[in-house]
Parts: sequence; C-alpha cells; structure tokens
Amino acid sequence: MTTGSSNPSSTSSASRTAADGSGISTFKGHERALRADRLGTAGLLLSVLAATAPLMVVAGVMPTAFAVMGIVGQPLLFVILGVVLVLFSVGYAEMSRHVHNAGAFYAYVARGLGGTAGSAAAAVALVAYNALQVGIYGIFGFEVSGLFATYLDLEIAWWIPALVAALVVGALGWLKIDVNARVLGVLLLIEVALVVIFDIAAVADPAAEGLSLHAFNPDTLSGAGLGTALCFCVAAFLGFEQAPVYAEETSRPHILVPRVMFLAVGFVAVFFAFSSWALTVAAGPKAIVGTAQEQSAGLLFFLTQSRLGETFTDVLHVLFVTGMFAALLSFHNVVARYAFAMGREGLLPSSFGRTAGTSGAPGTGSLLQTVVAVLVVAGFAVADDKPTGDPTAPVLQLFTWFGNIGALGVILLMATASLSVIVFFVRRGAAGAQAWRLAASAVAGVALLVIAFYSVTDFDVLVGAGPGSALTWVLPGIIVLAALLGLLQGLLLRTRNPAAHARIGLGNEAFQLDKVAESGS
Repeated sequence: MTTGSSNPSSTSSASRTAADGSGISTFKGHERALRADRLGTAGLLLSVLAATAPLMVVAGVMPTAFAVMGIVGQPLLFVILGVVLVLFSVGYAEMSRHVHNAGAFYAYVARGLGGTAGSAAAAVALVAYNALQVGIYGIFGFEVSGLFATYLDLEIAWWIPALVAALVVGALGWLKIDVNARVLGVLLLIEVALVVIFDIAAVADPAAEGLSLHAFNPDTLSGAGLGTALCFCVAAFLGFEQAPVYAEETSRPHILVPRVMFLAVGFVAVFFAFSSWALTVAAGPKAIVGTAQEQSAGLLFFLTQSRLGETFTDVLHVLFVTGMFAALLSFHNVVARYAFAMGREGLLPSSFGRTAGTSGAPGTGSLLQTVVAVLVVAGFAVADDKPTGDPTAPVLQLFTWFGNIGALGVILLMATASLSVIVFFVRRGAAGAQAWRLAASAVAGVALLVIAFYSVTDFDVLVGAGPGSALTWVLPGIIVLAALLGLLQGLLLRTRNPAAHARIGLGNEAFQLDKVAESGS
C-alpha cells in the first residue's frame, strides 16, 4: 500500500498519464475533473442570473404574455411562481450539499431514482438546454439585423450575426469559467440597471390610473390564457436551477450553491414581479393588454420613449442584444458541462469527459454545442430563402419552437428532480430529519407537473401554430424521444456494463475513488 496517496508525486508511474499529449505528466484521470476554486458567490450568481436574460424577459416575454394571453395579473403570477420555485429549491439545494456534479439534474435523478432514470434525464437535459440556447440565436440575429438597418442603413440577413455570435460564444466557451463570469457579470449588471431606471420612471410618471395595484388582484388571473401565461412566466425563471452545474468549480459547493440558488430565485421573482407591474403602471392596468397587442415586442421601447427619451431607448435596444448574448453564453456553458459530465460517466464518448488545456474548460462539450448551434441556424437560414408569406417566420420559429421545447424539458426535469430528492433522503433513512424539505419538494413537484400539463395542452398557442397543427405533438415529442433514447441507453448500459451503469451520477466522486484504487494498487 502506497502512503501519502493524496500527493500526486508519491504515486506510482503506472498511475500517471499525459493529459494532452504535450508531455506534461498528470495524475491519471485528472482531466476528468473540472478546476475547483474558479467561482465565488458573485461569479456563480452572475453566471446563473445571466441565463434569465432580464431585459429579454421584460422586453420580449412580458409583452407577449400580456398581448397573447390577456392576463393583466402577470406580476402576481411571478410572485406565485417565485413561491413554487423557492419550494422546489428547498429540496434541490439540500441535495446539492450531498451531490457535486456538473450533470446536476441527471446526477440528482440518478442518485435518487437510479442510473437508468439518470440516463434518461441526461438525454433530456442535453436536448433541452441545447434547444434553449439555440433558440435565442433566432431572435438575436433578428434584432442585430434590425439595429444595422436602423442605425447604419445596412441590410444584412439575420443568420449572419447569428452565426458570428455562435462562433464568438464557442470561442469564449474554451476560456476559464471565471473569465466568462466577468463577461456575463458586466452585461447583466448593465441591463438590470437600465430596466430599474425604466421601473423608477414608470412609477414616477404613471398612466392616468396612477400607481394602481390592480395587477396583484387575484381576479386578474381568470381567463382561458392562464395556463399558457404560466408557461411563459416559468420560462422566464429558467437559469436559477443551473447553480449546481458549476458545483465542482466552486471552493465550497455545499455552501455556495444553495446560497446562490435562493438568491437567484428571490431576485428573479422580485425583479420580474416589480418590472411587469411597472409596465402595467406605465400603460395603465386597463390599457396594458391593448397596448401590448398594438406594440408587441416594442412595448417597453414605446413606454421608455416618452419618459426617458430617444437616446435612452436607443441604448436599451443595444443592451437588449447584449443581454441575449449573455444568455447565449450562459446556456452554452451549461450545455458544455452537461456533455462533460456525460462523457466522464460513459453516456457520451470519453473525449467529452476531458477538460481543455490550461483553461480547465470542457472543450469538447463546448465544441459540440457550437456545432449544433451552427447547423440549426444554417438549416433555418436555408428555410429563410424559401418564400413563406412571412419574411420573419423562420427567425421567430427558431426562437419560439426551440425555446418552448427547452422550457418543457427543464420543467419536467425539475418535477423529476423533486421526486428524486424525496426518494434519495428516504433511502438514506433521513425522511424524518428532512420532513419539511421533502414536503416542500412534493408540493413543488405537483405544481411543476401542472405547469408541464398546461405547456403540452397549450403548445399550439406557445409556438403560434393552429390547433390542428402537427407541431403540437411533434415538438413536445422531441423531449419524449430524448427521454426514451436515454432510458434505452441506460438499460443497455446496465446489461452490458453494470460497473459503468453504477457510476452514473457519481461524477467526481467516482474519479476520487479511482485515484484511491490506483494509489493502493
């Protein structure tokens, strides 16, 4: 037995291997671990919040929800959903103290419901987060193209800036995560500041109805569009659940991850509830739906024009684009880390489970996400060359189709994770000690399943398709197909390689066990 096994220099030469072919010897398997101590509370919080794209939600999601669903009580919906997601976070955060894995959702599912279920969750997570990220390229390209036309009098196709952004995001994905966090932090803080300025201006200069709190009246939630509005609003929160993905790259994951999750949920709920209320105050509760229908995605800019002037509105347009870029980079980082975790545990080729050079970034996963984005954007660009009667159709389809596929997948993952939390602690004999957390997870899980049900039944409204359109089952079917393929992979792995199946969800813990076994051999 070798002593001092915690010191790499004391291990046998058999336990060493070149990490990248450069001749640098490293501890065998070291490249399968993400670099720790890269993120503190601020860096992790900014990385997570960037995915929520605050300005994109205020300028895009909120006007759409007002216009399409006609629900004046959108601010109250954000409060209700904030409570639901805090309940979800209670169990999810407690689980994060016991499981530190870049695979987050699928690792939690595997530890609670078994490796086969974890394999299915991994496939859904990879598809869902890819879809969320790729979908944003559509609206990003459309907005950048509009900026060029408005301010430079230059007509460019939407897919050109979309492809350029995909390449830039891909390049940033190879850098150290703390570098990415600084980029995300600067962009996030600027766009939040601009929205807060609008909020203050709206409160200082309300419409004729004054500072009405009518939007918080429960009566405003009645109507056929309530279920669809729930789907829209819960999608605005997506990003907070990503904190555990970065657990391996923090110094104290058992403390930082839960802290950041609650900070993120609390901030998003308060910020979006207040900002959506500010929109109703600026337009007037009685007029907000009609104004949103008239102005569409231009609602926020229409309301800032008269209160804060043309220059501020122009800056807001530009920051609308940079906010989307921040969301693109945030989701890209998450997809790359899911791919890394899956490669490390045999659910993707082993090349995905290695980090890139000195940056310690999951380079192969980053490359995969970039290739997927480029191919999808290129496909929609080709479709854009074919007359459809609506020149913006491919762009908006890319955003709405993929965005809602991704949102549905993440909602289902959250519901499954809630069940996994309960099973995990019950199996550990901790049900009594964790009773209130398990109860919170159960309530959140049921609420999330209700939202998922509405998402599926109202998918025609969510993606702008007719009631009889095949898209209403084809698009949600992508998530179902991913889950089935993941289940099949898990079953095959359990039959053909039980040892590998048993490692699903262990992540860096399995890596540490390997080091102990090797040092003792």
